Amino acid sequence: MQSFRTELENPIVEQDIIDLERKIRAFREGKIHDEKFRSLRLARGVYGQRQPGVQMVRIKLPFGKVTFKQLLKIADIADEYGSGNLHLTTRQDIQIHYVSLDRTPQLWAELEQDDITLREACGNTVRNVTSSPTSGIDPLEPFDVSPYAQATFEYFLRNPICQEMGRKFKISFSSSEADTAFSYIHDIGAIPTVNEAGERGFKILLGGGLGAQPLLASPVEEFLPEDQLIPYIEAIIRVFDRHGERNNRNKARLKYLIQKIGLDEVLRLAREERTALKVKSLKINRDAVPQPALPEDNVYSDVEITNPFRYEQWLATNVFEQKQAGFYGVYIKVTVGDIPTAVARKLVAAIQPYAADEIRITQNQGLLLKYLRKEALPALYEGLNALNFATPGFDSVADVTTCPGTDTCNLGISNSMTMARVLEDLIYNEYDEFVTNRDIKIKISGCMNSCGQHGLAHIGFHGSSLKAGTKVLPSVQVMLGGGTVGNGVGRIAERVIKVPSKRATHVLRTVLDDYKTNSISEETFHAYYDRQGKDYFYRLLKPLADLTTLTDDEFVDWGHQETYVSAIGVGECAGVIIDLVATLLYESEEKLGWANTSYDNGAWSDAIYHAYNTFISAAKALLLDKGVNSSTQAGIIREFDNHYVSTGEINLDGTFNDLVLQINKNEPSQEFAAAYKQQAADFLEATKLKREAVLQL
Repeated sequence: MQSFRTELENPIVEQDIIDLERKIRAFREGKIHDEKFRSLRLARGVYGQRQPGVQMVRIKLPFGKVTFKQLLKIADIADEYGSGNLHLTTRQDIQIHYVSLDRTPQLWAELEQDDITLREACGNTVRNVTSSPTSGIDPLEPFDVSPYAQATFEYFLRNPICQEMGRKFKISFSSSEADTAFSYIHDIGAIPTVNEAGERGFKILLGGGLGAQPLLASPVEEFLPEDQLIPYIEAIIRVFDRHGERNNRNKARLKYLIQKIGLDEVLRLAREERTALKVKSLKINRDAVPQPALPEDNVYSDVEITNPFRYEQWLATNVFEQKQAGFYGVYIKVTVGDIPTAVARKLVAAIQPYAADEIRITQNQGLLLKYLRKEALPALYEGLNALNFATPGFDSVADVTTCPGTDTCNLGISNSMTMARVLEDLIYNEYDEFVTNRDIKIKISGCMNSCGQHGLAHIGFHGSSLKAGTKVLPSVQVMLGGGTVGNGVGRIAERVIKVPSKRATHVLRTVLDDYKTNSISEETFHAYYDRQGKDYFYRLLKPLADLTTLTDDEFVDWGHQETYVSAIGVGECAGVIIDLVATLLYESEEKLGWANTSYDNGAWSDAIYHAYNTFISAAKALLLDKGVNSSTQAGIIREFDNHYVSTGEINLDGTFNDLVLQINKNEPSQEFAAAYKQQAADFLEATKLKREAVLQL
């Protein structure tokens, strides 16, 4: 394990990887509790698979940007450490499956050599910051949001305020009011705008999310100046960290905090955090994401198109003119988001002569190429066609988004990958006229958690199960009517009916046939759905829910040969809470060490927040001795005063609340950092002495 320690130029990254190696060793030796270790590795992009003994590694690619060299490096890594497949996600990441836990530090180290990270790709952190894949070339965009997404990624990576939140936190940047990054389903969604004075800013939406209980985000700022973007996000995250639920993970997202205390109160608390912010204004470097190296201006030889009709379809659905005159963007439809590594290498070779050195992963698990000249399109098409990557219908009804489902995910209830392939084949074979229809989106998730984004689909499915007599069969919940409206407005799909999984094809045929027959000329699917109403579709699909007509084949899930058995593992979409007193006190020591390190490096704000977490962890440890398990950090502060300070068991100069919440009453200066850090150290020592006394008794 020595090579990565000497090859990495960034000492912070190097230490991160060394720490992961040490924690894996400690876990193997039984020195770290399994659930605590799970939380630790998730924050480093290492996620347990459905298959025992192997991991999924999620690679964090800010706003989906990847160069040719990086993609080739990831392919090499997938061959060396994984199953030889790259899986593109709806959050613009790349996942590698079937990785040995013990090899993850070396895998990470090799990726970091090409500026690729795993850090905070999973766990209770700020997840990958997404953006419209067209940002930078979108003809409709007021300005390129890529530098803002990059700055957000950089600012919150390893930031103490978001390392151990109650749940994950998701941020998106759409390139225009078309809202192709789905601002309305994010904790914070940003849409660019320019005011009358020509100044840049963002419309901000807050508190959205999908999952089992989807909620739409609320607009909170019509014009947030660009220099206020990151301070605003930081203030919201600080509130979420302190007041968000931590025990019940099903209620631990920002949307539930807003439901609990109200949007106005969340915004008021965020304003209270302004004093403590590291920066009150942050000017974004607009040149932080340089334009990619363009392809050479070659003279292209004539190419004979093997299928002119398909080529014209491809031009109509997969190609668009950029805002840069003379250049085109080209989408690549990637079925279920899977690219075998051998194909990935051939893909790079096929596109490199014609496209700029920047690929964007799209939210529907495809790819976007930039800066192609019109003369290059025929040759590119033939090159892609040879790899089965020239299929028309990108982002149309024929382009189905899906999560891995029961193929690899612990939470999967029924298959989604094979079902997606079957539904796509059905469109191409039976509804070819819909290949150019971009008004309807089909999305599938293997369970209700919406990793496949079924909650925002016009036609959505999520995995479930049904009981027929004494037997259980795979099923899907049919969702209809969701999708993007624009400028931050979205629709959540409605649950209509549950049917056996093998009847998903019949559901799709029934809905599309009815749409063809009964929709009004030029009527959108949303308008058609609203006009007919949910009950109409329930009655339309009800015959498909009849379980008296089941066949033996319907007890076997898509892509399987054996009879279906419902088997759900432990989900790892976020960390698990550990209420072990000794572990919490150990963590308090560790956090105080981080505070000292940050202080020594001149990072006063980071030192203060690490000290704050020292207070919280130590207080929680003592509360557990009394059987008090508060579900929020604010609750821990309150209960510690009730159970220890007001009773005189712990003597403080004032209340614990006043002591700890100095954090949002003071500027993050060197003087305050030194004093606050020392107070945290004194408090930790007092809690340890109290704990020893309890053990003596």
